[in-house]
Amino acid sequence: MKLLFLGPPGAGKGTQAKLVAERFGLMHIAPGDIFRQEVREGTELGRLVEGIMAEGRLVPDDITTQIIDKRINSREAENGFVLDGFPRNVAQAEALSKILRARNDGLSLVINLVVPEEELVERARTRRVCSGCGKPYNIKLEPPKTQGKCDVCGEALITRPDDNEDTVKQRLKIYHEATEPLFEYYNRDGIVVSINGCGDVDSIFHRIVEALEEKGLSGKR
Repeated sequence: MKLLFLGPPGAGKGTQAKLVAERFGLMHIAPGDIFRQEVREGTELGRLVEGIMAEGRLVPDDITTQIIDKRINSREAENGFVLDGFPRNVAQAEALSKILRARNDGLSLVINLVVPEEELVERARTRRVCSGCGKPYNIKLEPPKTQGKCDVCGEALITRPDDNEDTVKQRLKIYHEATEPLFEYYNRDGIVVSINGCGDVDSIFHRIVEALEEKGLSGKR
């Protein structure tokens, strides 16, 4: 199973992609998570992308594509993968197609999460992430058990630099200009399914699993 999650920033792609990957034993590939880990570790790549991400801009295509190519062709991805946050534009989509064609492969399904823009801004305003392990929280919908502390590792929760309202609006502007056309790009192949991305995490996940079952991709018929 080779899946791609589409949707605006803040739609919940990361959370749902991880759940799907865990349920079906797939590799979760998310450039944003990879870049943020590099920033936390202070690597050369982290220093390169830190300012770009903080301003809401996209990391250059060549850097992102190299990372994706390496992950898709890794041993961990042999059983399939879930892409989250790539491709972000048609040029990246064509690069991904080239990577997959080299393997005589293609995407199984594109899951498009649909969330109103006003809710996306509110989600960003109330989102926090663990400064240690990176686990995300929403202080209104999914708060930690102890205020300001991660349930998993106990480290402090922080607001991501790219979660301020101005940056979120800039990211949405870029999404509408560069990423939204991917819906039509993949819809030509009839592999896009749109999912209501509103509600609690479990409800959204249930909708996604149902869609996979309907397409015969979950192992159930």
